[in-house]
Amino acid sequence: MSERVVVGGAVFDAGRLLAARRSAPPELAGRWELPGGKAEPGESPEQALVRELREELGVEVEPLEPLPGEWALASGLVLRVWTARLVSGEPQTLEDHDELRWLTPDRVHEVDWLDADRPAVAEAVNRLRAAPDGRPAV
Repeated sequence: MSERVVVGGAVFDAGRLLAARRSAPPELAGRWELPGGKAEPGESPEQALVRELREELGVEVEPLEPLPGEWALASGLVLRVWTARLVSGEPQTLEDHDELRWLTPDRVHEVDWLDADRPAVAEAVNRLRAAPDGRPAV
Protein backbone atom coordinates (compact mmCIF):
# COMPACT_ATOMS: atom_id res chain seq x y z
CA MET A 1 0.00 0.00 0.00
CA SER A 2 1.46 3.35 -0.96
CA GLU A 3 1.35 6.24 1.44
CA ARG A 4 -0.93 9.15 0.72
CA VAL A 5 0.35 12.65 1.43
CA VAL A 6 -1.50 15.03 3.69
CA VAL A 7 -0.12 18.52 3.19
CA GLY A 8 -0.26 21.00 6.04
CA GLY A 9 0.21 24.72 5.76
CA ALA A 10 2.27 26.77 8.18
CA VAL A 11 0.51 29.94 7.03
CA PHE A 12 2.30 33.16 7.98
CA ASP A 13 0.89 36.68 8.01
CA ALA A 14 2.28 39.74 9.79
CA GLY A 15 4.57 37.68 12.05
CA ARG A 16 1.83 35.25 13.07
CA LEU A 17 1.04 31.56 12.43
CA LEU A 18 -2.47 30.34 11.61
CA ALA A 19 -3.89 27.60 13.85
CA ALA A 20 -7.15 25.75 13.12
CA ARG A 21 -9.23 23.78 15.65
CA ARG A 22 -10.65 20.52 14.31
CA SER A 23 -14.40 19.94 14.50
CA ALA A 24 -14.20 16.38 13.11
CA PRO A 25 -13.61 13.46 13.26
CA PRO A 26 -14.55 12.95 16.92
CA GLU A 27 -11.11 11.64 17.93
CA LEU A 28 -9.47 14.86 16.67
CA ALA A 29 -12.21 17.38 17.49
CA GLY A 30 -11.14 20.20 19.79
CA ARG A 31 -7.42 19.88 19.02
CA TRP A 32 -5.46 22.28 16.87
CA GLU A 33 -3.60 21.75 13.60
CA LEU A 34 -1.87 23.43 10.73
CA PRO A 35 -4.67 23.52 8.13
CA GLY A 36 -4.47 21.47 4.95
CA GLY A 37 -5.60 18.14 3.58
CA LYS A 38 -4.96 15.16 1.35
CA ALA A 39 -3.24 15.60 -2.00
CA GLU A 40 -5.25 14.20 -4.90
CA PRO A 41 -3.61 11.81 -7.39
CA GLY A 42 -1.37 13.74 -9.79
CA GLU A 43 -1.44 16.87 -7.61
CA SER A 44 1.78 18.35 -6.24
CA PRO A 45 1.94 19.17 -2.51
CA GLU A 46 1.96 22.87 -3.39
CA GLN A 47 -1.13 22.53 -5.59
CA ALA A 48 -2.88 20.51 -2.87
CA LEU A 49 -2.09 23.13 -0.23
CA VAL A 50 -3.47 25.98 -2.36
CA ARG A 51 -6.65 23.99 -3.17
CA GLU A 52 -7.24 22.75 0.38
CA LEU A 53 -6.84 26.17 2.00
CA ARG A 54 -9.13 27.72 -0.59
CA GLU A 55 -11.78 25.03 0.13
CA GLU A 56 -11.39 24.87 3.93
CA LEU A 57 -10.65 28.50 4.79
CA GLY A 58 -11.58 30.63 1.75
CA VAL A 59 -8.09 32.10 1.38
CA GLU A 60 -5.39 32.23 -1.26
CA VAL A 61 -1.86 31.32 -0.19
CA GLU A 62 1.55 31.21 -1.81
CA PRO A 63 3.47 28.05 -0.85
CA LEU A 64 7.05 28.96 0.03
CA GLU A 65 9.14 25.97 1.11
CA PRO A 66 8.76 22.53 2.66
CA LEU A 67 9.68 22.03 6.30
CA PRO A 68 12.15 19.17 6.85
CA GLY A 69 10.65 15.86 7.89
CA GLU A 70 7.42 14.00 7.52
CA TRP A 71 5.14 12.50 10.13
CA ALA A 72 3.13 9.28 9.98
CA LEU A 73 -0.61 9.63 10.47
CA ALA A 74 -3.33 6.98 10.66
CA SER A 75 -3.92 4.38 7.93
CA GLY A 76 -1.07 4.97 5.49
CA LEU A 77 -1.15 8.76 5.54
CA VAL A 78 1.96 10.89 5.92
CA LEU A 79 2.02 14.59 6.87
CA ARG A 80 4.31 16.98 5.03
CA VAL A 81 4.23 20.67 5.90
CA TRP A 82 4.98 23.71 3.76
CA THR A 83 5.38 27.29 4.85
CA ALA A 84 2.97 29.59 3.04
CA ARG A 85 2.22 33.28 2.89
CA LEU A 86 -1.35 34.56 3.04
CA VAL A 87 -1.98 36.33 -0.28
CA SER A 88 -5.66 37.27 -0.02
CA GLY A 89 -8.79 36.65 1.99
CA GLU A 90 -9.60 36.43 5.67
CA PRO A 91 -9.55 32.82 6.95
CA GLN A 92 -13.01 31.43 7.75
CA THR A 93 -14.16 28.12 9.22
CA LEU A 94 -15.77 26.70 6.07
CA GLU A 95 -14.93 22.97 6.50
CA ASP A 96 -13.53 20.70 9.24
CA HIS A 97 -12.77 23.51 11.74
CA ASP A 98 -14.79 25.46 14.31
CA GLU A 99 -12.23 28.07 15.35
CA LEU A 100 -9.18 29.78 13.89
CA ARG A 101 -6.48 31.78 15.65
CA TRP A 102 -3.49 33.81 14.52
CA LEU A 103 -0.71 33.08 17.02
CA THR A 104 2.51 34.99 17.52
CA PRO A 105 5.59 32.83 18.21
CA ASP A 106 5.34 33.39 21.96
CA ARG A 107 1.68 32.23 22.02
CA VAL A 108 1.77 29.02 19.95
CA HIS A 109 1.83 26.91 23.11
CA GLU A 110 -1.57 28.25 24.20
CA VAL A 111 -3.43 25.69 22.06
CA ASP A 112 -3.49 21.88 22.19
CA TRP A 113 -1.78 20.91 18.91
CA LEU A 114 -2.28 17.48 17.37
CA ASP A 115 0.78 15.36 18.18
CA ALA A 116 1.78 14.98 14.52
CA ASP A 117 1.76 18.77 14.04
CA ARG A 118 3.97 19.63 17.04
CA PRO A 119 7.41 19.16 15.34
CA ALA A 120 6.27 21.14 12.29
CA VAL A 121 4.87 23.92 14.49
CA ALA A 122 8.20 24.16 16.32
CA GLU A 123 10.10 24.43 13.03
CA ALA A 124 7.57 26.93 11.65
CA VAL A 125 8.00 29.12 14.74
CA ASN A 126 11.79 29.07 14.30
CA ARG A 127 11.36 30.25 10.72
CA LEU A 128 8.77 32.83 11.71
CA ARG A 129 11.13 34.31 14.27
CA ALA A 130 13.88 34.47 11.60
CA ALA A 131 11.65 35.91 8.85
CA PRO A 132 8.23 37.18 10.01
CA ASP A 133 6.74 37.15 6.48
CA GLY A 134 7.80 33.52 6.02
CA ARG A 135 10.29 34.31 3.30
CA PRO A 136 13.81 33.08 3.93
CA ALA A 137 16.43 35.76 4.34
CA VAL A 138 18.40 36.34 1.15
